[in-house]
Amino acid sequence: MSYVEDELPEVTPEEAVALVAAGTRLIDVREQDEWDAGHAPEASLFPLSELQSRVEELPEGERLLVVCHSGMRSMRATAWLRSEGYDAVNVIGGMVAWTHAGGALTANAADS
Repeated sequence: MSYVEDELPEVTPEEAVALVAAGTRLIDVREQDEWDAGHAPEASLFPLSELQSRVEELPEGERLLVVCHSGMRSMRATAWLRSEGYDAVNVIGGMVAWTHAGGALTANAADS
């Protein structure tokens, strides 16, 4: 795991909360059911399973913070996005750490 930390840029959840508040884009790579259970209001959902097919929807030349549940999928997504030329940065600890750092959380209302 140390090789990942050396190669991939990461931010602490506290840094991520501040960066998102300042306008940095947050990309959530969890699946739809996880998103529905609770997500950062400012985040955009790009499930890891769809990331490659939807990558062109992401802005180029803009820093992207990448988050998942606990940080493992977001590390994979960050590595792949960087290999595609995106300025992607992993959020350490994922949404678990995000909420402990005071990050906002919202849930989707059930469809009726």
